[in-house]
Amino acid sequence: MSDRKIERPAYIELFESGVLAERSRILDDAMACCNICPRQCGVNRKAGKTGFCGVGPEARIAAMSIHPWEEPPISGTNGSGTIFFSGCTLKCLFCQNFPISQMGVGRSMSPEDLAVGMMKLQKKGAHNINLVTPTHQTPVFLKALLLAIPMGLHIPIVYNCSGYERVETLRLLEGVVDIYLPDIKYADSKVAQTLSGAADYVEFNRTALREMWRQVGLLQMDEKGLARKGMMVRHLVLPEDLSGTFENLSFLMHAMGPEVWVSLMCQYFPAHKAFQVSPLDRKITLEEYEKAFDHLMELGMLNGFVQRHSEEEEVFC
Repeated sequence: MSDRKIERPAYIELFESGVLAERSRILDDAMACCNICPRQCGVNRKAGKTGFCGVGPEARIAAMSIHPWEEPPISGTNGSGTIFFSGCTLKCLFCQNFPISQMGVGRSMSPEDLAVGMMKLQKKGAHNINLVTPTHQTPVFLKALLLAIPMGLHIPIVYNCSGYERVETLRLLEGVVDIYLPDIKYADSKVAQTLSGAADYVEFNRTALREMWRQVGLLQMDEKGLARKGMMVRHLVLPEDLSGTFENLSFLMHAMGPEVWVSLMCQYFPAHKAFQVSPLDRKITLEEYEKAFDHLMELGMLNGFVQRHSEEEEVFC
């Protein structure tokens, strides 16, 4: 689908109107008594203190690179320009990126350097700027975006997150984010607390997903099949259905309709502390993933991607 209205990202208009600068100021001020994520730690990050996420006022970046292995509408042929932010608002026992998310691996970066980094990704041919785990670092990202737009940044912004978000923060990102790529991890608060240290995950996640859907709606692609605007939800199937797959897919179907794009992932493997917790100490079985896929078909959700199980070649299909 080609739509001239979405060829020019809305964030450029927000920049030209001064709205982007005002939202940047609001988010920056929020760090003085931080309430950006659901943790609402209340620490003064502007003074260098850190809360649950472990990150102060500056950007902390683990990597910036072209990533070819996201879903096809995100990676396309040239790859997605990923920015891996250090720190996280969750503490998942099975996190595959735990050195980055929980141990703080990364380096401090000024808004100016971050803006230059985004421009380098665009010049390399990246189809988009893909913000990975950005929630707690949205203030510094907006500062960088204000600098990058005059430099010529014009590709879509992807917000690639855990889905553990405050609606108040998401509203400040309306028009800034072109593509939301959130997780829907759990359907049970006790499981969310045990596995990610967030008993309120389900509540915040579902409210956040509704808000993201309100902002961008159905995934829209250009004539080359590249995502330009919209939402795709990721769901990682966990052993013994700790992820509550049917409940989560049912929520998406009823809240957004069967046309919502879903990426049903089977790539779980034990990492970090998962080896110490059964049944997280094993990969999911082919039968477990096939059951999750059957749920998807049962609900009539045909937009999105599934993966071949690790017993076969694992690729998006």
